[in-house]
Amino acid sequence: MTVIQPQPGIMDIALYQGGKSHVDGVANVVKLSSNENPLGPAPAAVEAVRTSVSALTLYPSSDHGALRRAIAEVHGLDADRIICGVGSDEVIAFLCQAYVGPGAEVVHTEHCFGMYRISTLAAGGTPVEVPERERVTDVDAILAACTDATRLVFIANPNNPTGTMISEAEVARLADNLPEQALLVLDGAYVEFIEGFDGHAGLVDSRRNVVMTRTFSKIYGLGGLRIGWGYGPDHVIDVLNRVRGPFNVSSTALLAAEAAVRDQDWVDHCRVENARWRAWLAEALAELGVPSDTSCTNYILCRFASADEAKACVDFLQSRGLLVRYTASFNLPAAVRITIGDEAACHRVAAAVKEFKAS
Repeated sequence: MTVIQPQPGIMDIALYQGGKSHVDGVANVVKLSSNENPLGPAPAAVEAVRTSVSALTLYPSSDHGALRRAIAEVHGLDADRIICGVGSDEVIAFLCQAYVGPGAEVVHTEHCFGMYRISTLAAGGTPVEVPERERVTDVDAILAACTDATRLVFIANPNNPTGTMISEAEVARLADNLPEQALLVLDGAYVEFIEGFDGHAGLVDSRRNVVMTRTFSKIYGLGGLRIGWGYGPDHVIDVLNRVRGPFNVSSTALLAAEAAVRDQDWVDHCRVENARWRAWLAEALAELGVPSDTSCTNYILCRFASADEAKACVDFLQSRGLLVRYTASFNLPAAVRITIGDEAACHRVAAAVKEFKAS
């Protein structure tokens, strides 16, 4: 046995499995497994990427000032309390690195983004999983799980993979009743799909124990550039900037994200198209006996009679060139998460599920 050992908790991390992007022997594959925007990024963001090529020899901005100011202007926030990261994943990792360690606990719900558990274990902490209520975040269950060892509580609102959300009053009740040493982290990866929703930025501004994370990977269509951001109290952002690498985000990502956030007309267009085809697909699948909860995101969580049926449907859709996400790893073995694609993709999914049900 080797004496060289990693930190406790690291070997408990299962390697992350992303959504597949191709199928051997199948042409015209549509990827609907990672909640990407089928309309792509704003044209202005694409042009910013092209422009960035001329400066690739230079280090990027270390303070991300231009992007932070753009985010602040668009969303009405304090630029000094914004931090940028390599996706919101990195901001989550910063939070765990800064506030979690051996003996510390991090609370999350049973159906949630896997990086909460992974980042907790990587920091040497203990993940504490709590049940949801019919695939909806249960504030009372979270509060009951909190102890003197709780340092962070993660919730996504709306949640991944369920697509469901809780009210601002419930989020505020959670924040107001946490142990005094705990931070509430609100993962806002999908808030842009809800018109007029600030992702609970108001709660961040009015409390000292609430942090919000956001991403450019979903509605902004910049998943390949890996850029996200967080917003929190000044005392938290000061701590996170002390563990953040000085050049963690590339110049290309910074320029593209700034162009993307300033083009809110494109965001509005993507939101409207997503809502249209989300409603259509949910209704079409419900008519085939495949229900889903009302979704506030760019995907629906389709429920089946059993895990075997759900897995068989995933395999059938794959054979038809449609890649969707089997959600057993999210503790939902009898369900399938389907990203809302464009009109053609939604019609293909409905036709394939109809064929599957008839087989």
